[in-house]
Amino acid sequence: MIPVIGLVVGVIAGLILQPTVPVVLQPYLPIAVVAALDALAGGLRAALEGMFDDRVFLTSFLFNILIAAFIVFLGDQLGVGSQLSTAVVVVLGIRIFSNAASIRRNIFKA
Repeated sequence: MIPVIGLVVGVIAGLILQPTVPVVLQPYLPIAVVAALDALAGGLRAALEGMFDDRVFLTSFLFNILIAAFIVFLGDQLGVGSQLSTAVVVVLGIRIFSNAASIRRNIFKA
């Protein structure tokens, strides 16, 4: 119940405060969101399979975001930021859809 309350409080705070992202960090925000969604999908899949471990989830969540941001940063330094951003989104997107398919199979037994 605590995570749900935290989510609701966070959404309400975001709507009320309307925070802005500094221009320097704007290229990293979409990648961080996709990386976080990948970790969430993986956590849900693990929970449905009865193998959820909160430490694995937390480290996966944080490291996905850090690694994805680092790859985008590296791409920006090399002058190929948009190509590496696209590559990160494609890879994480494939993982998200793979986890979604597994979740669907677990829920509907199909």
